[in-house]
Amino acid sequence: MSDQNQGKPTPSPTEVATAEETRTALHELADAGVSVWLDDLNRPMIQDGDLATYIDRGVLGVTTNPTIFATALSEGEAYTPQIKTLAAGTTEEAVFALTTEDVRNACDVFTPVFERTGGLDGRVSIEVDPHLAKDTAGTVELAKRLWAEIDRPNLLIKIPATVEGLPAISQTLAEGISVNVTLIFSLDRYRGVMNAYLTGLEQARERGKDLSSIYSVASFFVSRVDGEIDKRLEAIGTDEALALRGKAGLANARLAYQAFEEVFSTPRWQNLADDGANVQRPLWASTGVKNPDYPDTLYVTELVAPHTVNTMPAKTMEATVDHGKISGDTVSGSYAEAQQVLDDLARVGVSYTEVVELLETEGVDKFETSWQELLDTVSEELAKHQEGA
Repeated sequence: MSDQNQGKPTPSPTEVATAEETRTALHELADAGVSVWLDDLNRPMIQDGDLATYIDRGVLGVTTNPTIFATALSEGEAYTPQIKTLAAGTTEEAVFALTTEDVRNACDVFTPVFERTGGLDGRVSIEVDPHLAKDTAGTVELAKRLWAEIDRPNLLIKIPATVEGLPAISQTLAEGISVNVTLIFSLDRYRGVMNAYLTGLEQARERGKDLSSIYSVASFFVSRVDGEIDKRLEAIGTDEALALRGKAGLANARLAYQAFEEVFSTPRWQNLADDGANVQRPLWASTGVKNPDYPDTLYVTELVAPHTVNTMPAKTMEATVDHGKISGDTVSGSYAEAQQVLDDLARVGVSYTEVVELLETEGVDKFETSWQELLDTVSEELAKHQEGA
């Protein structure tokens, strides 16, 4: 893939560090073309300055998590003043107000990063209600409402990569809204996501939108693939099967990057790039290691490649800063070996198609469970402050 028109250049450490002594492995990742985003956000982090401290250490963006919101709501007082003003309304209205307030404020914290990286980073993601994962029209309408309410150019709207989500992605992009496509497990679905991105840009261009202002990432989940496939390999129990444990997640992601290079080298893409379009970067999600037998930085150090994002939970980020060894690109040129892993899995009896379909179904279910947890927590907090409670 040519470097021409691949969006703005990945920021160098000198752009994100305030002093030489603040350099960390996160800056080394930036040198290698990887933007590090934090998978965590709540109001205390914003108010106490912790989010700004993460930026000083080399963090270039953040993704939100309803479970984190729920925990912060139930454990502290940071949300109490706003909860009191929302007590007369519905739970859904309160969740919308609370989460958009946090994300808007986080966007403001990241504005300096957004500006000095020319819009590439400084991004904050918020997800649409996962109950709409199979509702194309409902997803688009909520994406437009979130975009208007938060009203910040460095926002990304998270849309799941379900079959119904693909046209919603295109339609949202066509409105000039930047999108974080989430919950990608399969290579076929990822190609569908990239096609949806290009289609959305083409539709945006037809509507006279400025393509240079539209950004997107495609969130490819990693550790969950190993979790499910390792379980199946252990059930098979042969030496050949057991030797494949811990290899599928990296292989799948590396083949996704190969697909990324192919799609963003096509004439179709170049035509859009010539009109100012930005590349849709692969984002490695679910990068916290589930198996304690694996290195805790496995899905960081082994997925280093230009034009990528790695969104990490705080624990993985701390491990990376503490002992992560960044040795340059660990993805390009690994495709034959990665394909061999998938071929070997098929030979021992593990169905790739079955696994990725299951993971998508479970992923949507987990999103819905997390969202319901947030609804329940907000409902409880509202009840405390309603008249007569």
